[in-house]
Amino acid sequence: MTDWLQQPIAAIDDEARAAARARQGVLTKPPGSLGRLEQLAEAFAGWQGCVVPALSDIDIVVFAADHGVAARGVSAFDPAVTGQMIANFTAGGAAICVLARRHDARLSIVDLGAVAPPANYAGVIDARIAAGTADFTESPAMQVGELEQALQAGRARVSSSAQLFIGGEMGIGNTTAAAASLAGLTAAAPAEVVGRGTGIDSGGLARKQAVVAAGLDRHRPSWDGLDGPAKALAVLRCVGGFEIAGLTGAFVAAAQAGVPVLVDGFIASVAALCAREIAPDCGRWQLFGHCSAEAGHRYLLETLAAEPLLDLGMRLGEGSGAALALGVIGDALALHAGMATFDEAGVSSGDADD
Repeated sequence: MTDWLQQPIAAIDDEARAAARARQGVLTKPPGSLGRLEQLAEAFAGWQGCVVPALSDIDIVVFAADHGVAARGVSAFDPAVTGQMIANFTAGGAAICVLARRHDARLSIVDLGAVAPPANYAGVIDARIAAGTADFTESPAMQVGELEQALQAGRARVSSSAQLFIGGEMGIGNTTAAAASLAGLTAAAPAEVVGRGTGIDSGGLARKQAVVAAGLDRHRPSWDGLDGPAKALAVLRCVGGFEIAGLTGAFVAAAQAGVPVLVDGFIASVAALCAREIAPDCGRWQLFGHCSAEAGHRYLLETLAAEPLLDLGMRLGEGSGAALALGVIGDALALHAGMATFDEAGVSSGDADD
């Protein structure tokens, strides 16, 4: 059942946020001179209900699953790579593993449906639904029960004790499913939002765009005339993926639990859009880590009215772009906590404005 998706979103502590803003106004710097770093400190104050927030309890969860549509030649890699990467995650060799260690974050790997899971399953959370979704050019990607399982699997990975949640993903064919989901939810044409993903050539890109168009043509009647949660769930079921639905469920559950979400790149941002369609107030608990090089992400960020913290030309996924932004957030909170006020430093606030 998906009734839990309609549970209320946590309130933000506006008094703590205002107090943090007041503190920023008396630190030894010209007003606004730290730009978005000041906004980050104020946002975390509101999220944590604390004038001087800290960031020491971070959860990073990577959801892995494959896609039946990969059989249409939309990726440069075989689905077997997903299982191989799951093994690499658990061995600590992937980019997100390095970044999680660097920022002392907890990293969890959840298998929702790899076609070829690793032989050694140690260190993997088994939430398998099926060996990948169905090919959405032939049938809905998921059955209703499978979608509910994926959403619930995301919800289950959210801890109310965390101070920040990052959701990553791994799955061959997932940029195809994400592009189809984005086009299904918005007025975007496939050519606007379908990118090269793992690095397909021009012929592969044209094929991928045609596959997305075919999926939309087949399934659009399933959500035409719907809006809000009903439309988002129909789009996810018909052309989405287990890991995209898992991220969506996690993002809704995090906002319900009062845990801010640091959103990664294109695929995670599609899940963030789905979460907002299901529970609009989720947006108050979302922060965007970076702008991906994947086609469609800038359009999506504009749709979400989101301002990412970084733009480094990345398109790796795994939650890696969001994890890189942890350094910026950590420095913002350190400055907010550690800088002296004008009174403490014996500095004239009028002189500091010159």
